[in-house]
Amino acid sequence: MASWDDVRRVALALPETTERGSYDDLPAWRVRDKMFAWERPLRRADLDALGDAAPDGPILAARVPDLGAKEALLADDPAVYFTVPHLDGYPAVLVRLDRIGAVELTELLTEAWYARAPKRLAAAHRAGA
Repeated sequence: MASWDDVRRVALALPETTERGSYDDLPAWRVRDKMFAWERPLRRADLDALGDAAPDGPILAARVPDLGAKEALLADDPAVYFTVPHLDGYPAVLVRLDRIGAVELTELLTEAWYARAPKRLAAAHRAGA
């Protein structure tokens, strides 16, 4: 379904977004230097925790507004959204990129952007949308 090119296109269309490597020098998207989405391959501890349920395709991490939003996404579509113990208590979800549609990806990235954008920038974007 979605690809890294789709993520890049949607993310970079949001105001003041830049693409710069994350901690592991993997693609990450930021608004005013606050990361809102990034490539997040599974690590050994993640694979151990997930066991047979561990996906093998590309994985996108995205910020969410709060832990309630995270829980809602995880409950709403566990075939697309998941988490690992490393992200417990952190407002971000992991996404099976090959299972998310274009409209849902756009919504997810836009909400992730809103979660990290400065209030004035977010308000200006909402007013213009």
